[in-house]
Amino acid sequence: MGGSVVVRYRGKQITELQLEFIRRLIAEHPSLSRRRLSAMVCEAWDWRQANGQLSGMICRGLLLALERGGFLQLPPKKCSPPNPLGAERRRPPSVEVDRSPLQCSLKELGLLEFRQVRRSRWESLWGSLIEQYHYLGYCHPVGENLKHLVFSQERPIACFAFSSAPRHLGPRDRYIGWSQQTRKRNIHLLAYNTRFLILPWVQVPHLASHLLARMARRISADWESLYRHPIYFLETFIDTERYRGTCYRAAGWVYLGLTTGRGKDDQTGRANRSLKAVWGYAVHPEFRRYLCEASG
Repeated sequence: MGGSVVVRYRGKQITELQLEFIRRLIAEHPSLSRRRLSAMVCEAWDWRQANGQLSGMICRGLLLALERGGFLQLPPKKCSPPNPLGAERRRPPSVEVDRSPLQCSLKELGLLEFRQVRRSRWESLWGSLIEQYHYLGYCHPVGENLKHLVFSQERPIACFAFSSAPRHLGPRDRYIGWSQQTRKRNIHLLAYNTRFLILPWVQVPHLASHLLARMARRISADWESLYRHPIYFLETFIDTERYRGTCYRAAGWVYLGLTTGRGKDDQTGRANRSLKAVWGYAVHPEFRRYLCEASG
């Protein structure tokens, strides 16, 4: 659709003609729910996520932004579903596990089983372990995400979490070498390791780097099975006041640089939190070709 640009929202340019299209939809269907309205807009513009599903949540955010800006009047709300991010943080229920010391060599540990537990009966166990034993605790994930448990003889020993990568990250973006346009188009082909936990009673030399290496080999296939697209590059933050990233280095991850120490909404230009070391891992040897040239 042509016309002059009146609004920019999350990389999308909304023209006067597109705005008029939304107004016409509202006028012709005054009883539409906001959810259905956003679906109709997505279908008309073929606005989809990387996995082919409609970008309904982003579109609803756009519609709210247009209403707040005085560009249109949305239909009245028909319901207000609970927002898990806006509500007071709820701790996952505690799940009891065997906490007896596990001290042995990696070879003696035997066969390890990796389970992707999101949307499974094991997800509550994952949440309980992260909340109790990871120094950051449990945080409700946003966007695409996977959760893994690692078992040794049906006994949980480690947890992983991966989610959608941050849109802007200087050290990573310089390392990949992509343009702003290709980054916006292909950011979904990266995953961010938000949590990695080995349970405190598990004392096995070299286990951390071994698990990281195995996780890196399977993450793309697991991601594609749920979201219908691969992963070519992994990243994580290491709190420099707590850790040195030794296990990541041993697993083949590369140090990319330091964060600025400022949050994404910072308005002061000054560091207000600890610096984080940015580490990255190329899941595919030709990751730059896919990230910088592929259509995504």
